Amino acid sequence: MYPRFVAYLAALALLVSVIAASAASPATAASGVTRQIALAGTGSFITGAAPSDASTGPEFPAVEAEPEVPDFNGVIPGSVTRDSNNGISAVTAKRAKSNPEVNTSFEGLNLFQQRFARRGNQFTVEPPDQGLCVGGGYVVEAVNDVVNVFNSSGASVLPDNTSTNIVAGYPTDVNHAVDLNSFYGYDPAINRTTGVRAQFVTDPSCYYDAATQRFFMVVLTLESRPNGSLTLQNHLDIAVSKTSNPTGDWNIYRVDVTNDGSNPDPRNACPCLGDYPHIGADANGFYVTTNAYPWTAQSSEFAGAQVYAFSKPQLAAGAATVRMVHIDTFGSVNVPSDAGSTQPGFTVWPAQSPGTSSFDSNAGGTEYFLSSNAADEATHPIAGIGGNYTSSQIVAWSLTNTSSLNTATPALTLSNRVLAVSQYAIPPRFKQPGSGTLPTTDTPQGYCINDTKTKTIAGKGCWRLLFGAQPAHDETISRPDSNDTRMQQVTYANGKIWGALDTAVTIGGENRAGVAWYVVRPDVSTGSLSASVALQGIFGLENTDLTYPAIGVTASGRGVMAMTLSSENDYPSAAYAAIDANAGVGDVHVVAAGAATDDGFTSYKSQVGNPPRTRWGDYGAAAVDGNSIWISSEYIAHACDYATWGGRFFGASTGDNKLGTCAPAPGAAGTRAALGNWSTRISKLTP
Repeated sequence: MYPRFVAYLAALALLVSVIAASAASPATAASGVTRQIALAGTGSFITGAAPSDASTGPEFPAVEAEPEVPDFNGVIPGSVTRDSNNGISAVTAKRAKSNPEVNTSFEGLNLFQQRFARRGNQFTVEPPDQGLCVGGGYVVEAVNDVVNVFNSSGASVLPDNTSTNIVAGYPTDVNHAVDLNSFYGYDPAINRTTGVRAQFVTDPSCYYDAATQRFFMVVLTLESRPNGSLTLQNHLDIAVSKTSNPTGDWNIYRVDVTNDGSNPDPRNACPCLGDYPHIGADANGFYVTTNAYPWTAQSSEFAGAQVYAFSKPQLAAGAATVRMVHIDTFGSVNVPSDAGSTQPGFTVWPAQSPGTSSFDSNAGGTEYFLSSNAADEATHPIAGIGGNYTSSQIVAWSLTNTSSLNTATPALTLSNRVLAVSQYAIPPRFKQPGSGTLPTTDTPQGYCINDTKTKTIAGKGCWRLLFGAQPAHDETISRPDSNDTRMQQVTYANGKIWGALDTAVTIGGENRAGVAWYVVRPDVSTGSLSASVALQGIFGLENTDLTYPAIGVTASGRGVMAMTLSSENDYPSAAYAAIDANAGVGDVHVVAAGAATDDGFTSYKSQVGNPPRTRWGDYGAAAVDGNSIWISSEYIAHACDYATWGGRFFGASTGDNKLGTCAPAPGAAGTRAALGNWSTRISKLTP
């Protein structure tokens, strides 16, 4: 797959007046380059300066771009297998009729808040990357370029910023959300008065460390010129709360990743993009991994996954400089990786552990990771050259002697072991009601693009509200993206590594999007990594698609897997299933039913080119707090009819003065934005 870098799309030329209104032997190597990372400043949940009324200027939506890859056409049966890989009866998940396990559930951040925070000087962005962390009675959610802090009942505990959030002349309610550019000390993503653009912040992740009682939040920041072109410089911004209360100040460390991942292979020379960062921790260290893509690549498109290992006590203490070890997993025939393997790591997701005592203290302290290897990056590593996007292997990784991160001379050892598993493969796009048919008035943006008859303030035909030049009027309701086969959120708990990924699954005679999950038993007691698959499975639901899994597991080994559920009869919904190391995955429950079809701008070829690719997820999230597990997934929370979407722009005297928000009045909280309607759902469960 190509990198998930953020690409600015061409302006949609919105009218200014409208806008106003088999197990291999483990590979082992001592590895890493030690650096000192200086404290860069502090962050807080105070909205930064911006134009007082950002009601004008063109819309520049942004999307994390990837090419299309073919669906898998083989057969992937549902199954459960144990240590010896002896199969037991094929299984599928069951649709539950109720969800009594849910303690609390509420809507998290949504596209309206993303677009209209900081006085509207934000982009319309999809998909909604999600970070979630919970501790001390606080729930922190970061999605794309906005963040909020809730109490355990779902009420925002950040200061109400409505009175100062002036958009199109009115104080606008974004439920106290703060843009991440403000939090990290940057100018607005776009100044809608002048068109000047600042840093682009993406891929947020969040983690609460019960041992240090600190919140950690990481984003990838791309430096931009005022005209929006990228300088190629990019860095990880790591924020750590100064206390156990996340509403206070945070320390910020910036790690340049532009040149990291350089290696002697000229095909993969940097400057590089540190894409898709994700975070984990053990007793000693805090870890961020990225996928490195050369900006100026010729024949190769990938430079290996990178591991950044930090001293966790130094980060928690807000030290003036923090010790970091950088490890490169790129491997080729002539250039072995720091892990000693000729197979590059791809999306090497670090494990998070619940509580204060779930860490592995063997081998001087050990952090675990999981990855998959069906993608081009992990097999060639030349992206987009037509691999078959299927594999019967996953990779377990260990980073040992992590206690040395808290000495002057860290000496870490990264090992990996390739494990045989059931075949998995890239899933098909998921279905939703009406997929492939013309949008109705219940899918207002799509209907608007096709509409040539409705009278608007811009003239006859709703399309005039979105375009300067007339588009083709042949849009259809999409089938959204079901992700690829990269590993998703990883947990180390109860002495095991837990992870899941998206896969095709053959059920009811057709291939649908399903989930492959793994419980791996690691052992580093001899000083090198040994690992076996304790339990694994592939599951799906007949006539239904399940996508973007995220697993959280308590210290006792009880888990919950979050996911999105959708079908020909179900709008994209937030769902979950229980998981444990004995029974595997239980019934699938819908925690919040979707209310409408996905209506995002990436669904439509007149917006993004032909063929479009409807982006979804990128990743969900799970966070463990004692015996409870909090989960978050993307879904479509609200319906909005065509007349309400158009409102005053269709000549009505009521509704918002901003197009497509479906708010009842100017300044009121909307349920969506003109170009999209995603939301996130946060739920607390006790398994």
